Amino acid sequence: MSKIVSSFGEAVADIPDGAILMIDGFAGPGGTPQNLIRALRDHGASDLTIISNTAGLASVIGFGTIPGDRPIDIGILVENEQVKKVIASFPVSPSPSRPTAFETAYREGKIELEVVPQGTLAERIRAGGAGIPAFYTPTGVGTLMAEGKESRVFDGREYLLERALKADFALLRAHRADTMGNTQYKGTSRNFNGVMATTANEVIMEVDEVVEPGEIDPGAVHTPGIYVNRVVKI
Repeated sequence: MSKIVSSFGEAVADIPDGAILMIDGFAGPGGTPQNLIRALRDHGASDLTIISNTAGLASVIGFGTIPGDRPIDIGILVENEQVKKVIASFPVSPSPSRPTAFETAYREGKIELEVVPQGTLAERIRAGGAGIPAFYTPTGVGTLMAEGKESRVFDGREYLLERALKADFALLRAHRADTMGNTQYKGTSRNFNGVMATTANEVIMEVDEVVEPGEIDPGAVHTPGIYVNRVVKI
């Protein structure tokens, strides 16, 4: 029943070229699986599609980091030319003078982008985990977000059809897990981690601490072990 994997390299070793990945991260490093991302870079899988809130901002804006520290995020995968497409809400830097690796690659025509409003992104991921193939939302009506999308009017208001998102793998970050994969998040790691864990075929979790089953109160479990396939201790 143990889901503990001995190394980060082993945890990502079977991610193939062309895989669809969900990777947590909000803006700074909180909740970002930095060690799994580094291992994936070293593994070298290419032509990846990455679903994330950003396309790698932490190393550019330094939000939530120690001065002088350069956190790891999906930007290193872009720099290594392993990514073919990003689906994200905030793909570019807030500072034009400090472009992200993704922004540079996109301007050079090396990578594809699908921009999704943040709430819509969260709901598309949640829908994928809940078995809902699509849903209607008013977000984006009358904007570029509406191009090519089906729309309907409900109670006099227009809504856009948005399709659920699913992934082959999710690389996530938590504070604690037991050996069966029951997981607790901490602080800002409770952003996209929990919802992403429900929709990927294989969920790989890096954690600060591993405990025995029963040491986490059932009421304090944020992601049940049934969703988690592999756990690696930092």
